Amino acid sequence: MPTLAILIRVAFEVLNWLIIARILISWFPHDPYHPVMRFIYEVTEPVLAPFRRLMPRTSIPIDFSPIIAVLVLQLVERLLISFILRLG
Repeated sequence: MPTLAILIRVAFEVLNWLIIARILISWFPHDPYHPVMRFIYEVTEPVLAPFRRLMPRTSIPIDFSPIIAVLVLQLVERLLISFILRLG
């Protein structure tokens, strides 16, 4: 597998784990100003915000945007890697 495809794979994997970490963090009280928390929020918010805007407002207090974001990220990752592998 070409190096670029590996780098893309790793980047998407890290982003997926950061989104999962953000989901788990949201279940517990935490300090949003802690440097690790700020990093997780600053990296994942640009990805999650567009999906949050697309989701309809409901009375259920569950945010489904991380689930949708992870699924879309996996699709984009597969498309990018297959495109790169076809080029090389």
